[in-house]
Amino acid sequence: MAVSDLKQSKMMAHLLDALADGQDIGHYGRLTFVMVARHFLSENELIEQLQQDRDFSADEAKRLYQQVSEKGYSPPQRDRILEWQQQQDFAICPDADDPDACNVYQDLQFPSDVYESISEYYEEKAS
Repeated sequence: MAVSDLKQSKMMAHLLDALADGQDIGHYGRLTFVMVARHFLSENELIEQLQQDRDFSADEAKRLYQQVSEKGYSPPQRDRILEWQQQQDFAICPDADDPDACNVYQDLQFPSDVYESISEYYEEKAS
């Protein structure tokens, strides 16, 4: 999988473009990026992308990647992304008014273990 796969999501294309421009995508932008991109990019590719953020070092990128991977965080749902976006200057979701925008589960095909993990979470929550 590659960057081109991630760009199927307008939000992820927006984040990748902002990173390529050296923009600071904010804490939650970086967190969202890692939570999604780790399923499509190698660790090195992901860290390389994050290092383009002018306010984020290679060490910080590695630590964020490791934290998200170790915790097994699932990609965030649209409502969580919009919630996080309110807490920073950078717009994670470029078209928040569109109810179909920034739904990574609609835009991208994740590995089956992501969907299994989410199902298990909701089953445990219901018990």
